[in-house]
Amino acid sequence: MKALRKEIQQSLHNELFDLTEEGLYLPRQGIMVKGEYFDRINDGEWERTPNLVVTEGLAHILNTALGSTAKASGYYLALFSGATAPAANWTAANFASVASEIVSTTEGYTNATRPEWTPANTTTGSIDNMSATASLTIATTSTLNVTGAALLTNSTRGGTSGVLISATKFSATRTFQTGDVYQVGYRLSLTV
Repeated sequence: MKALRKEIQQSLHNELFDLTEEGLYLPRQGIMVKGEYFDRINDGEWERTPNLVVTEGLAHILNTALGSTAKASGYYLALFSGATAPAANWTAANFASVASEIVSTTEGYTNATRPEWTPANTTTGSIDNMSATASLTIATTSTLNVTGAALLTNSTRGGTSGVLISATKFSATRTFQTGDVYQVGYRLSLTV
C-alpha cells in the first residue's frame, strides 16, 4: 500500500493523469476518480453535475486512507458565484478568491458556517450524503446567483486553511429568491 500511495502521489505531482468527462484518470494505476454534486431548489427535481477532484483533494484522500494523515474533523460544502471553471491547481488557500465564494448571510445563505457534508458509510466504491443532504436557506434582497459548489475541510465561510477536495461549476446558473431552500449532495467514486 505504501508503494501504491507513493506511486499515485508521484503521478499527481508529475501531472501524469488525464482529466476526462468521467473524472480524473490515473492511467498508470488504472484508477478513475470522479465526483458529482446533486442539488435541488424547494424540493424540486434533483440536478446532477460532475465535478473536478482537485490535486490537493486527491492527495488528502490518499494520505488519509492509505497514509498517516489524520482524518479531518469534518467536510463542508461551499457555494460560489464566480465565472471561472475549477482547475486541478485550486486549493483551500485560493478557493474563496478564485471562485468568488458566497460568504454573506444577508446576500447568500443564512447558515453561520459552511454546511457539513455528512456521508453514510459505504460498502461500495462510492460515498455520499444523499440520505442527509445539506440544506441552506437563501437570504437576498433581490436575487442570488450561484454558479457552483465545492467540498472543503474548513467550515469557515471564506476560510483559506484546510483542504479543497473538489469543486464544480454548474452548466447553468442557479438563481434564488429570499426564503428558497437549497439542498446539496455530493458523491465521490473510485473505480479500478
